[in-house]
Amino acid sequence: MKKLALLATGGTIACRETPEGLSPALDARELLREIHISGDTEIVCRDVFSMDSSNIQPEEWTKLAHACDEAMRDCDGVVVTHGTDTMGYTAAALSYMLLGQKKPVIFTGSQLPMGAPFSDAETNLACAIEAARQGVPGTYVCFHRKLILGTRAVKTHTTSFDAFDSVNRALCGVIDSEGVHFRQPLEITEPYCLRPEVDSRVFLLKLIPGTHPDIMDYVLKAGYRGLVIEAFGLGGLHYIRRNLVDKLRMLREHGIRVLVVSQCMYEKADLSIYEVGNQMLKADVISGKDMTTEAAVTKLMWALAQENPDRWLSRSLCGEFGA
Repeated sequence: MKKLALLATGGTIACRETPEGLSPALDARELLREIHISGDTEIVCRDVFSMDSSNIQPEEWTKLAHACDEAMRDCDGVVVTHGTDTMGYTAAALSYMLLGQKKPVIFTGSQLPMGAPFSDAETNLACAIEAARQGVPGTYVCFHRKLILGTRAVKTHTTSFDAFDSVNRALCGVIDSEGVHFRQPLEITEPYCLRPEVDSRVFLLKLIPGTHPDIMDYVLKAGYRGLVIEAFGLGGLHYIRRNLVDKLRMLREHGIRVLVVSQCMYEKADLSIYEVGNQMLKADVISGKDMTTEAAVTKLMWALAQENPDRWLSRSLCGEFGA
């Protein structure tokens, strides 16, 4: 007998039509009643909160991490229903908060509400439960019969049922007519310890040609402790006329950590290739390599709340970047 926890947080999968539009209404038990469950599976239901995922923020990540930790104490795995808009952020954040976990936490949701015509909700939830039954440790997103590592899941489509891609990493598994197949699961190396704290004072800046350096002054004055930059290509930014490198150096001198990823969704940032990248390395910025924006932002928020943040930022913890 497998014992699983179903943690509901709202999202489209739980929505019903209201005069103001779709709003989360179904609780965990109501979601569960809509699907067929294997007879040798016991599922414990809990409603952690019920929100449109656009409203889910770091405070909710912490609450959900505590709920997952509690559930893993006496359950073989956890399934979390979540809105799709910020699922990539939440899955990445919990990957760090639950670092070293020895049981599965599987996120899922849907593009249409449970019970709606042609909805993908029933299939996604049933697949996520079956994936959790396999007992493979780690945090994953299960969507459209794909299993994606929590730190690699990115929502790439607004209406398609195939809404999530695994960016810069092969799928961890698939679900087909023969069942669940984990092919490249996460290798767990850290001892498990719940670390639910985050520092939300992280600013995300997507560069455009002509980005003015004064924005870095705002980052400092507003009290941010971290900056993630979506730079051009391999990690480029301009330093002629509007010198961003000097401002990054200023931020580092004030103790603000700067993490650089590429605006390109696929492949890596490599600051060692071009002159401008080497200038940034000399300014003591950190290359995010092939991290997704979601994984970079949440990792910086999480690391800043830990002792010795640089210890965590300097290495891949749960598959968030490659070599």
